[in-house]
Amino acid sequence: MGKRERPLLPDTIAPSWLVVQLLGTAAVVVVLLTARESQGWIWVAYGLCSVCWLGFVVAAPLSPRLATLLLAVATVPPSLTLGWAEDSSAIVLAVVTVSRFATLTGPSVAAIVGVVGLDVALAAFPGLLVGSSLVVVFGNVGVLLVLMLLGLNRRQYEVQADQAAALLEQTKLAQSEHARAAALDERTRIAREIHDVLAHSLGALGVHLEVAEALLAEKSDVDGALGRVRLSRRLAADGLAEARDAVAALRSDVPPLAEALRLLVEAHHDGVTFEVWGEQRPLPSAVVVSLVAVAREALTNAARHAPGRPVSLRLRFTPAEVRLRVRNELGDPVRSEDAGFGLTGMRERLALAGGTLTAGPDDGHWTVEAVVGA
Repeated sequence: MGKRERPLLPDTIAPSWLVVQLLGTAAVVVVLLTARESQGWIWVAYGLCSVCWLGFVVAAPLSPRLATLLLAVATVPPSLTLGWAEDSSAIVLAVVTVSRFATLTGPSVAAIVGVVGLDVALAAFPGLLVGSSLVVVFGNVGVLLVLMLLGLNRRQYEVQADQAAALLEQTKLAQSEHARAAALDERTRIAREIHDVLAHSLGALGVHLEVAEALLAEKSDVDGALGRVRLSRRLAADGLAEARDAVAALRSDVPPLAEALRLLVEAHHDGVTFEVWGEQRPLPSAVVVSLVAVAREALTNAARHAPGRPVSLRLRFTPAEVRLRVRNELGDPVRSEDAGFGLTGMRERLALAGGTLTAGPDDGHWTVEAVVGA
């Protein structure tokens, strides 16, 4: 496709109100130059109308209220002279002033109807008093009423356009606030992910390294310090895996929960069985990462304390919740110093995703169960 050519002239050269006022000013000038009236007071009326019209044009961008008042006054002289004028000058001035006044969005409809009603009275009663033809009188009244109706119709269009512009501005503002709220929410989520991953793992790692240093410096307990170092290494490995999951969540490329758990099971030993119950559905990335972390911690503990024994991992979807259960035969008792941040960290992490975690012995088995509401 070729480059789109730029138009020589813009689609809108000038606002419609400016065009109307320029044309109206031109009509007023033409009337003053071409009117053929023998009565001096009619010329005074024309002069007053012209001065008020020019005042309206000048004051419109500076003081809308003053401009409205001047234009309302400008409608009176031509209406008063309709029954006395010797040519069409009065009707031209009436068309210019009354039609423009009826299109103003500043005054209310009641004010517009009131001013035009006064103009109608000034056009009708003097003519009837001096015996003017009823055709002429009612013709003048009809012209004024038609001008008012046409002006009000244009006014309604402009009011609707202003309302649409205001609504568009409010929509843009709402979209901007929504985008800002979404950005703040994303920042909060990132901060939570970093805190969950780094604060727990690095905090526990620092504690164990301090204990190892104390065992070496104060008690020369090499075996105890070595055990702490090994535990610290496992915490570092677990923290690295958590960090990778968190980064994947932030990049929005987290796999579905069942697939992520299946990959975790495949990376574990052969004694793990995995089954999925219920109809699967998409879950928030924070929920997926939290449940995968729970499964990883439970499988790691099972491999450490009950090596070689069967482990069952079951994921169940219900309309109200998602339930993950990891169950293995009881093996060696879990020592508190081996737990690290373990289940406590997982429980806190799961709580941030709106879930709960329970763990403990159950009929000769150790069961870890995580539940997250739908």
